[in-house]
Amino acid sequence: MNTATIPHTGLRHAEHDTEVAACFALMRQLRPHLASAEELVARWRRQAATGYRLLVLWDHGKPVALAGWRLQENLVRGIHAYVDDLVTDANARSSGYGQQVMDRLKHEARQAGCRTLVLDTPLANVLGHRFYYRNDLLASALHFHFPLEDNHR
Repeated sequence: MNTATIPHTGLRHAEHDTEVAACFALMRQLRPHLASAEELVARWRRQAATGYRLLVLWDHGKPVALAGWRLQENLVRGIHAYVDDLVTDANARSSGYGQQVMDRLKHEARQAGCRTLVLDTPLANVLGHRFYYRNDLLASALHFHFPLEDNHR
């Protein structure tokens, strides 16, 4: 992997395949179904074409926290920031990294004219819920889904 394009330290959006690939191990902590860095890069490219951005906090050349997010608009919320992915390295939690990412997300959402920042989280993610409540995110809905690939009817 060419590390010349990987930021040493700081919070910035990934803009190159090399940066995204370097985030694979961290993203896999949140999305264990991802099979490889190549799959992550391919998905990032497809999603980036529709506005997805990957905000990464680097510490000495290593990604320690990240957020995948996009601007969306719907009739319920108007223009809003939707956070698809949010994770801090399990070995670095409670070190303020997640807070830095969340603060930046809020700032960018405000700058874009968003009225709200939205994310979904599993009901079992109790530690995540505590973090979200500390950041003034309120539980306002339940998210329902129907798995279309299973034939259970």
